[in-house]
Amino acid sequence: MVNLHRLDLNLLLTLDVLLSEHNVTRAAQRLNLSQPSVSVQLARLREIFDDPLLLPGPRGMQPTARADGLREPLRQALDALQRAVSPVSEFDPAQAQVTWRVAATDYTETAVLLPLLARLRAAAPASRLAIFELSPGQIQRQAEQGDIDLFFHLRDGSPPALHQRWLFTERYVLAGRVNHPALQRRPTLEQFCSLEHVIVSPEGGGFRAATDLALAQRGLTRNVVLSVPHFLFMLDALARTDLVAVLPERLVATSDALSVVEPPVELAGFDMLMLWHERLHRDPGHKWLRQQILTSLATG
Repeated sequence: MVNLHRLDLNLLLTLDVLLSEHNVTRAAQRLNLSQPSVSVQLARLREIFDDPLLLPGPRGMQPTARADGLREPLRQALDALQRAVSPVSEFDPAQAQVTWRVAATDYTETAVLLPLLARLRAAAPASRLAIFELSPGQIQRQAEQGDIDLFFHLRDGSPPALHQRWLFTERYVLAGRVNHPALQRRPTLEQFCSLEHVIVSPEGGGFRAATDLALAQRGLTRNVVLSVPHFLFMLDALARTDLVAVLPERLVATSDALSVVEPPVELAGFDMLMLWHERLHRDPGHKWLRQQILTSLATG
């Protein structure tokens, strides 16, 4: 058993950063220490825990099994200590100089963050918003390490360990350019399948989506001629060509360049959630931001 009298807070802070960075030089920069000082502290930690903790690897230092086991308990302990010694104060958005880091897809940038911007700039003019591309497989790690403050993700696949708040349920519509001859009314299934479709494939190169699975159950296929990784290009392509797309309704709700009709095949919608880590659950500023998002969606 590790003797707690041999540990001090500085050693634990260094260990936390090392387990995050996997690199002595970067850890030293974050801690505002010299690299030799961090190396000395790592040597002390190895002695105390009787374990190498971090080993050289092809992509930086790799944590041992003991280090992996320490990561989350140590982070939770340091967060708890930070909350214990930090005074709880009211959040004043008019004076707050804070940077919020959120992860979103281009869809949630449009559907969630765009309606928020005017409200955020008016209420918290000294704040900043940093938007990162959502990586679904990295949500849990980024939340635990404090890299991202808030995530927007579908209910399906959301890490259950994070706090969740339902934002809305989205549905799908069929869209094309204004005055598209095939979208003057809801097309038949046969007409729908014969149109030239564009789909979003986040991983790139895919030509099948949920719509194709629904059609396959009826023994049908549609004509997908364009696959793109982002919705922005899709919307421009729809406005400039005779391509059509099945897409989330909120993307085109305010568009003057596109016509929208009901698709002739029934498609399940999806729930959009807001996700955050326990360390920020009671933070006054974070609570304020979450409420602003809910209000902007309710009034937008």
